[in-house]
Amino acid sequence: MSLQVPADWTNARLVEECLRGNDQAWSALVDRYKGLVYSIPLRYGAPHQDAADIFQAVCLDLFNELPRLRDVEALQAWLIRVTTHKCYHWKRQQTSAVATAEWNDGQIEERSDDLPIPPDVLADLEREQLIREAIAQLPPRCREMINLLFFEQPPLPYSEIAQRLRLARGSIGFIRGRCLKRLRKILEAKGF
Repeated sequence: MSLQVPADWTNARLVEECLRGNDQAWSALVDRYKGLVYSIPLRYGAPHQDAADIFQAVCLDLFNELPRLRDVEALQAWLIRVTTHKCYHWKRQQTSAVATAEWNDGQIEERSDDLPIPPDVLADLEREQLIREAIAQLPPRCREMINLLFFEQPPLPYSEIAQRLRLARGSIGFIRGRCLKRLRKILEAKGF
């Protein structure tokens, strides 16, 4: 029987529980990094279906490599590296079928699977993950409001947000301000 997984478990604790067969720990680990992993193929221009396929492939690699991970606290960097590697392969497959203006065969041959991730891209990915983790620490109502206000595409009108949250339309600005203040405190505590 799997035990309930607290949200504040470290990567080391989650991995330890995963290795013991705790399915909820595996779900929590995947949930913690799904936004990060899924965002990388989207940066490479992958359509949502291909991004989902890459996400699944990375999860399978993680599952298979979990017992052999040397530095569990470097899991985020490992996931970025593995996902980027898969994106390079995806891009290579795309360009071998149809040459694009951005990538030609000569450029692809120059790329190595061992190339480091550009520092600015790595910094962006790490910042985005830090924000995702901070949002996950918000109370459910704030988390939902932040997601509705800033992550819905296309953006939702306040009237629809108010309806979904069962709030008066006029209270959204005040509650948004409180939620953003909480988010700022969490981010500052994380060194953002």
